[in-house]
Amino acid sequence: MPITTAPAAPSVPPPAAPRPSGPGAEELADLLFRDGPEDTHGHWRAAVSAEVFRYRPGLPAEERQRLAYARLRALNAGLPSPGRLARDPRGLAALHEWTAVVDGATATVAGIHYNLFLGSLLDDDVSPPRDLTEFTTLARVGTFLCTEQAHGNDVAALETTARHDPEHDGFVLHTPTPGARKFMPNTGAAGGPKSAVVAARLLAGGRDHGVFLFLTPLSDHRGTLPGVTVEALPERTGSPVDHCVTAFDHVRLPRTALVQGPHGRLLPGGGLAGAVGNPRKRVLHAIRRVTAGKLCMSAATLGGCRAALAIAVRYAHLRTVSGPVAGRRIPLAAHRSHHAPLLGHVAAAYAMTFLHRAVTERRLTAGPDEQAETERLVAVAKGWITWRARDITLECRERCGARALFPVNGLAEFPANADGAITAEGDNLAIWCKAAAEMVFGHDLVPDTAPATGGEDLTDPRFLRGLLTADQRQWHASARSLLRSAPGTDGHGHATDALGRWNHASDAALNMVRSAALGLAADAFLAAGARAASPGARAVLDELCALFLLEEVTPRSGRLLADGKMTAEQVRALPTAVRTLTARLAPLLTVLTDAFRIPAEHLASLPLLADEPAAKPSREPSGEPSRQPDDDAHRPEAGVP
Repeated sequence: MPITTAPAAPSVPPPAAPRPSGPGAEELADLLFRDGPEDTHGHWRAAVSAEVFRYRPGLPAEERQRLAYARLRALNAGLPSPGRLARDPRGLAALHEWTAVVDGATATVAGIHYNLFLGSLLDDDVSPPRDLTEFTTLARVGTFLCTEQAHGNDVAALETTARHDPEHDGFVLHTPTPGARKFMPNTGAAGGPKSAVVAARLLAGGRDHGVFLFLTPLSDHRGTLPGVTVEALPERTGSPVDHCVTAFDHVRLPRTALVQGPHGRLLPGGGLAGAVGNPRKRVLHAIRRVTAGKLCMSAATLGGCRAALAIAVRYAHLRTVSGPVAGRRIPLAAHRSHHAPLLGHVAAAYAMTFLHRAVTERRLTAGPDEQAETERLVAVAKGWITWRARDITLECRERCGARALFPVNGLAEFPANADGAITAEGDNLAIWCKAAAEMVFGHDLVPDTAPATGGEDLTDPRFLRGLLTADQRQWHASARSLLRSAPGTDGHGHATDALGRWNHASDAALNMVRSAALGLAADAFLAAGARAASPGARAVLDELCALFLLEEVTPRSGRLLADGKMTAEQVRALPTAVRTLTARLAPLLTVLTDAFRIPAEHLASLPLLADEPAAKPSREPSGEPSRQPDDDAHRPEAGVP
């Protein structure tokens, strides 16, 4: 397709283009945290503002592990119903979103207890009712044992067994090989007595029925119970949790230990009744709480990256450096090289938040026939949000210099915590590969977009959204073509080497998923902007969305140009469009991050912000004292060109 000739003037509005007065932080916060009928975010924000959540310097890892459980109990004490929380995916996600701001370890142990452990037990509506009081009161902490040393994402291949003993009408839980040891659960002594739901192969009636969950006591106040071996793992990066390797040596469990459901119910003779026909589907149903866990992992990194941005933006206005005039100091925020990357990440954080809200709502309102589609949607969102959060937190750490390397200043652990979320509840690359394989032939190509005329506005987010649609379509078509033409395919398109065929197309398929994720984020962003009450908020969110999309379209512009979706002049004008929007939005950087509502108690406790020394007045040649860094530097527009 020939490249359309562009008009002489670039399709970028002039920097001085007027817009309605900007929004306040509260209006933006209302849009960010409008998340269901209740003020779930307000509850958790207030909870983590308490003194128990302030950073305690000098604590060794073991003490910080115990502190995470003390904080878990403080959170539990403020809940009207822990069981209700466990049944509420939106509330669970919000819990992670706010606890991750102040302590990633608390977010980890809370998510495991309420979602994976307690939620799995509450989902069992087939077994006789269990008394869960000791878990809802945290007399016992719950944990989740699924991953094994030799089996991560291939959960259907787990080796741990639970053999039905018909004579005692119970089960014998056993770890048959070193590779079957449960890897990395929080089964240490920290937190007190613990129980777990353990994923194990149900062996009954002479058959292997696949993986089910079994309620298993692990320890009491004296230590681990007979037959249970717990070996502490070395300290990992990020917020410390009592991660261990755990094994079982013929541990006897009662009949009531089996967690049942539509996927399977054990019959008296050892047979199985259920609506799910094969072992692979049964295990996915048994551990279905992992889908809610993906939403929780995404939410945790959302909270962390928004907190990192709020800290970095405040620091940029507090920290002063020598300016162009001798004796005068200016805030770091005065430098576009400093504030522009932060602004781009703020735009992405808004997109990530709006995407998470949209995906959560979609998951909660999906019908029975839409479960597989929404599970895929959750996985796609989890991959993009957690990867992007890691990028954001790394940038924020860098922008705050050497002091940000120290955990006491609230930034150092965020990237490692994001790494944990990237791996937890399904490794990002693995779940994206699964989504990609399902989408290549299971989804129709998105509708084609019109060729570029050159007259399109490069700061119009709707035009930019269309470019992502074109990019997704291009990669989707490429993946299909590559699968059909792979060396492992016969003349009729049938696979003779399935792995080789997938390897041939996987890059294109994964690029398709990435573009799809970005498009979904853009749709959620635009929908949120349309809900804004004031014209000023709508205008700002439109521009912020456009900035987000420009930074994603720019690296794709070569392919879009080749396919006629952009003109050469539009590609050349991309940097100008970014500069234009950066100049317009930079004065609002503080307002945009104040809308993240990071608790003032947390920010005030960070030495990076509280102890940043004010520059002493220095006599300039005129005899006038220089301006203090806490004067105009605190205003959003201070030093912004």
